[in-house]
Amino acid sequence: MNAPLTGAFEIAATARPAWTPPPASPPARPRLGLGRPAPLGWLLGPGLLLFYWSVGSASGFIDARILPSPWATVATAADLIREGRLQTNLAVSALRAGEGFVLGVSAGLVVALISGLSLTGGYVFDGLVQMKRAIPTLALIPLVILWFGIGEVMKVTVIALTVFIPVYLQTHNALRAIDLRYVELAETLGLSRWAFIRSVVLPGALPGVFLGLRFAVMSAWLALVVVEQLNAASGVGYMINLARTYAQTDVIVVGLVVYALLGLVSDSAVRVAETRVLSWRRSLAS
Repeated sequence: MNAPLTGAFEIAATARPAWTPPPASPPARPRLGLGRPAPLGWLLGPGLLLFYWSVGSASGFIDARILPSPWATVATAADLIREGRLQTNLAVSALRAGEGFVLGVSAGLVVALISGLSLTGGYVFDGLVQMKRAIPTLALIPLVILWFGIGEVMKVTVIALTVFIPVYLQTHNALRAIDLRYVELAETLGLSRWAFIRSVVLPGALPGVFLGLRFAVMSAWLALVVVEQLNAASGVGYMINLARTYAQTDVIVVGLVVYALLGLVSDSAVRVAETRVLSWRRSLAS
């Protein structure tokens, strides 16, 4: 009785396949991108600077005679706003920087288009721009003063000259860096020169144009700081100079903070515009 049963069990055990463990899942591949950007992540650096400034002022590590505390600076800014001095000088400075920025960007784009899309234009303009690039704008101020005096025209001209260089360089480089395969494809499709420029060259050069605008907007504020030290009767630089005469460190710091905020806000505005216009582009930061 037991022998047949034992044989049946042996046959069943032999016929049943042996258990094998499930295949191990492949290891997760590391993500090489930067990840999803935080909406207000760009505030981390300024926030840390404000934190260390506050801690240093509260602990006495930073002497208030050398650098006023953040709360003293805020109180001084509130007083200047209440008196109307900050708004008035800020409006004058913004107008100067805006006029010079528009003039410099317009000239830079036009000259870059002529130089970047034409060999003859490149021969005429590129060498001249490189010569200007080698001469610091500060070295040109005495000559500009002789030409235009020390009024508003001189200040706007200096800002425009400073803005012109980065716009020209980045736009010219972007135009000349268009992939040759796109040129060959346009020739194969029989595109006219204007259609080629409108459909291929300009969209391909836009990232370089926006990079030039970011450099230009910072250059405008830097040039503004310089020209407002030259016989200015209004503006944030005039307010800083006047405060230096009376050793008002808190007013000087307020002016510097205003310059920094203007640069930060204007750069952010250009970046937002770049993100909107170049929404079709996939990059590491997107």
